[in-house]
Parts: sequence; structure tokens; C-alpha cells
Amino acid sequence: MKLENLRIVVDEREKKSGIPELLKSVGLGVEMKTLPIGDYIVAPETIVERKSIRDLMSSIFDGRLFDQCTRLKEHFEYPVVLMEGNVDEIEEITDNPLVFYGALSTVVLDFKIPVIPTPSAMHTAKLLVSMCSRKDASKGPFLKKIRKSNDLEKQQLSSLCSLPGIGEKFAIRMLEKFGSPLKVLNASTAELAKVEGLGEARSKKIKKMLESESKFLKKNNQKTLHDS
Repeated sequence: MKLENLRIVVDEREKKSGIPELLKSVGLGVEMKTLPIGDYIVAPETIVERKSIRDLMSSIFDGRLFDQCTRLKEHFEYPVVLMEGNVDEIEEITDNPLVFYGALSTVVLDFKIPVIPTPSAMHTAKLLVSMCSRKDASKGPFLKKIRKSNDLEKQQLSSLCSLPGIGEKFAIRMLEKFGSPLKVLNASTAELAKVEGLGEARSKKIKKMLESESKFLKKNNQKTLHDS
């Protein structure tokens, strides 16, 4: 199968990784789109979520990883998590690598999503090309399976996903319960704790973050008093 006959759908945010250019350089047909989930659609039922070691660690700690896995499984039969970089970096990022490996175990064993390591963008590109070259990928990727959300919905979810311990799954539950991000932010700890699966401890962390006085405000106030 000739590479020029193959196509891959790539999320716009992957441009900075340099991988789309590597794919184009070998003759692959690259379509840049804004994907609601995943980074590379290589076949009708195969989507790849690429994460650097640091991004993977970040997504584990803020709860994004498992929400992303849930959505990948909802829309594609064969999702793949691609872990790019040197795994030794884990030791620099966290004192407890078991958290990292525990999360990977959950992805593989509970979500049934394979995790494939690659050492660099060049090797990632080679893996993606090989995935596109498989027989079942010959018809090209389909986008119609992905449920698209409008910009307002994305902004609302994004604003809530910035809260501690909140991924997209909880953000959706919050909006289902309260109706708007503002009502979520104004909710009491007890009200937040009633969101399914959220719990009192996480609700307290959210309220503490929202209600703690900012150091920036203190600095500005001190400066104002000093100037006067």
C-alpha cells in the first residue's frame, strides 16, 4: 500500500510537536482538524491519544486521564494511549512512581486500552505510519462518530476542569446538577459533595481553593497602603 494513498486525521494542537510535519515528509495524507477527543485518528475505529511523560503525569494528578479514557472508549473500538519520552523522567517529577504505574495499570487492565511507549517524536511518527498502513485502515478515518460540542460547552467544561481533582466527567455532572459554572462556583461544600462520586474531601479542596485569599491581592493591598 502506497503511503500517499493513506490518510490520518490529526488534532490541530499537535502541530507544535512536529509530528504532523514528519508524517507529511514521508508522503502520508495529513488532515488537520480540531478533535474533541484524541490526537490521531489512524483508522475507522482506531484513535491515538499521545502524551509526553510530563503531560501523562499531569493528567494523572488532575484527574483528566481517566475521563479521557472513558471518552475514547465511548467513541472508538480500539483507542491507544501513546506515551512519548524517557520514562526515567518520572523520578524527577514525582517522589512516588507507584502512582504513575498504578494509573497505567488502570488504563490497561480496567479500561482495556493499550499503552505504547515511544522514545521520541520521530519514533511516534513511525508508529503512526505503521498503524495507518494496516489493512483495516485502508478506508481512511471517520470523524462522524465523535459527538461534537459547541464552543460554549467546551468553555464551560474547561472552566470547571481547572478546579482541583475535576476532570471532564465530574465537570459534566456538575453542570447537570447546577446548570451553569457560576452556580457550581457559588455552591456550598455540602451541595458540591452531593455530585455523584465527588465526595466531601474533594468538595472541601475545591471550596478551599476558591475561598482562599490570593497572595496577589495581599501584595497589591500592601503596596497601596505603603504608597498612601
